[in-house]
Amino acid sequence: MKRIIIISAALTLFCCASFAQKKVESAHVVGFYNLENLFDIYDDPVKNDGEFLPDGANRWTEVKYQKKIANMAKVIREMKNQNGRYHTLLGVSEIENRLVLEDLVADPQIADANYQIIHYDGPDRRGVDVALLYRPDKFTYLDSESIPYTFEGSSIDFIMSKEEQEYFRTRDVLMVHGLIEGEHFAIYVAHLPSRSGDKNGSNQLRDRGGEIMYDHAMMMQEKYPGIKIVCMGDMNDNPTDPSMAEYLHGKENLSDVGEKDFYSPFIEMLKDGHGSLAYRGVWSIYDLLLVNNALANAPDGGLKITPLGKKGYHGHIFRAKFLTNQKGQYKDTPFRTFSNGAFIGGYSDHYPTYIVISK
Repeated sequence: MKRIIIISAALTLFCCASFAQKKVESAHVVGFYNLENLFDIYDDPVKNDGEFLPDGANRWTEVKYQKKIANMAKVIREMKNQNGRYHTLLGVSEIENRLVLEDLVADPQIADANYQIIHYDGPDRRGVDVALLYRPDKFTYLDSESIPYTFEGSSIDFIMSKEEQEYFRTRDVLMVHGLIEGEHFAIYVAHLPSRSGDKNGSNQLRDRGGEIMYDHAMMMQEKYPGIKIVCMGDMNDNPTDPSMAEYLHGKENLSDVGEKDFYSPFIEMLKDGHGSLAYRGVWSIYDLLLVNNALANAPDGGLKITPLGKKGYHGHIFRAKFLTNQKGQYKDTPFRTFSNGAFIGGYSDHYPTYIVISK
């Protein structure tokens, strides 16, 4: 496992260095990062934020909050330093509200990116949402939609009863429509239901999440012929699981991607032993980005997903040394904010992931 981690870190640095050396002016970084419980310190009566209050279980004080904001900004800045540019688009999850994002984008480390925010308050019982940060000089915002997670119209024969379905609440899927270099893009940001030990059909809940994104994406393809689509998020599934491989039609090989399929670049990386998070010694890639055929196999002269580095991966995991535990029980795994209930001042239990698109 240690050998895999060392190789992965080296490849990540090599990929980033190769990107910087190319200096492709039309290149855009598009990524996703689970910010791991980015809550403010204020009580919101309609959200379950009791743990993240000054007198809550996590003793979530202003000092801890500001440390968390600075840490998240540092990650974004360091990815910019490695890649030679800020992300054009960065999807995020596990954020409480717009306020925490306003504090994040205003942090002096990344304020020069001038990130704009697209966020909707959602129905999740924990009170966390997804959002998209974008650079207005690179991405022209047109419209957006918060797609509710419903069971209506699904092809899945759910184990959950109708009463359980009616009670169930989770994050909406965010869809953002805009232009990059004059080309239409639809960006989906999701945080699919947790595994919860995969009890009571929780795998079906993630399958439904993939189905919701897929159905909406196909509608966008019909409405805007040639539109380029990115589905990103913490899927709580590997790219080989049914939610991604079957319900989102994710394909491992570019040559297998048809007009109604998605290219899933992290399948190859997962098979090669890479991971964006570790649980009980097992590495997974839940932080995924998939792209439709129009972006995967674009003709010359159009924006398309770009391979980088010696291995030629189309997906990338940013697992810098400062984001990784260097010693102790959790050595070589993500350096998170809390460990065993104690604040340790880390970053997240997930590594950021991204793709690069260019002409």
